[in-house]
Amino acid sequence: MSTPTVASIRQDAIAVLSRAGIESPDVDAELLIGHVLEASRGRVQALVVTSASVTPADGQTITALVERRAAREPLQHITGRAPFRSLELAVGPGVFVPRPETEQVAQYAIDALRAAAGEQPIGVDLGTGSGAIALAMATEVPHARVYGVENSPQAFVWTKQNFSESGADNAQPVFVDLADALPVLDGTVDVVISNPPYIPADAIPRDPEVRMYDPEHALYGGADGLVVVRQVSTTARRLLHAGGTLVLEHGELQAADIAALLTADGWNAVASHRDLLGRDRATTAIR
Repeated sequence: MSTPTVASIRQDAIAVLSRAGIESPDVDAELLIGHVLEASRGRVQALVVTSASVTPADGQTITALVERRAAREPLQHITGRAPFRSLELAVGPGVFVPRPETEQVAQYAIDALRAAAGEQPIGVDLGTGSGAIALAMATEVPHARVYGVENSPQAFVWTKQNFSESGADNAQPVFVDLADALPVLDGTVDVVISNPPYIPADAIPRDPEVRMYDPEHALYGGADGLVVVRQVSTTARRLLHAGGTLVLEHGELQAADIAALLTADGWNAVASHRDLLGRDRATTAIR
C-alpha cells in the first residue's frame, strides 16, 4: 500500500467537500490538513508541491475531520479556532462563530474610539459572544477601556477564555443582560457597538452551519428580528455621552426599519453602511 501524501489527501478531501456543497472546498481542505499537521495553509501548499508524505495516523485523522466538515459542522468548531482581524479566537458549541463581514463593522467602532477625546475612551460591546469585537477594539485602541457584555452562560465560557488569552488588560468581560449593563458608566461611554440577534423568528438561515450549530440565542431577534435591537438602542442611549457613537450590525434588508427605529428613539446622524458586496449591513448613529 502506497504511503499517502499531502497532495493525495488534499485531492480526496476537496472531492468529498465538493460533493457536500462546501463553498470553498480547497480552502477548507488545506485548513483541516494544516490543523492536523500544525502547519499554515501556505506550508500545506508547499508540502503538496514537494510530494511530502503523511503518516497513516495523521491521514486517518484528516479523513475523519473532513467527514465532519462534509456533514456541515463548522470548520471553526472542528479546529476550535476562528480568525477575526488580527485575533485568533477560541470557539465551539454555545457561541456564535465570528464572521469576516463583522470585521468591517468593527472598524466603524474602532475608528470612532480612536477619534474620541480624552486619555482613556470607553467602548462597550453589547452581546459580545466570543469577544471578537470587544477584543478587536481593546487590542487596536490600546489606550481605550473596553467592556464586553454577554448574558448566555454557554457563550460566556468562550468570552472569558478569549479575554484571558488575549492578554488585553484594558478589556473586561461582564456577565449581565444588556438591558441592565454597566449603570456605573451611564453617560460616560464613547462608543457602543452590537451585533445582536436580528433574524426574524420565522426566517430559517440558509446555511446548515448556521441553522444547525450557531446558538439560537445569538440568531433570532423576535417576530420582526428587532426586539434586541430596540433594547440595544435604549441601553446605548443610557450609556453614551452626548456625541457618543452607536454601531449596529444587521441584516441586509433591515437598514430602513432600523433607521426609523433609531430616529424615533432620538438618535442623530443615522446612517447605513454597505459591506464589500454592496449590502446594507451596518448602521451608525450619534447620541
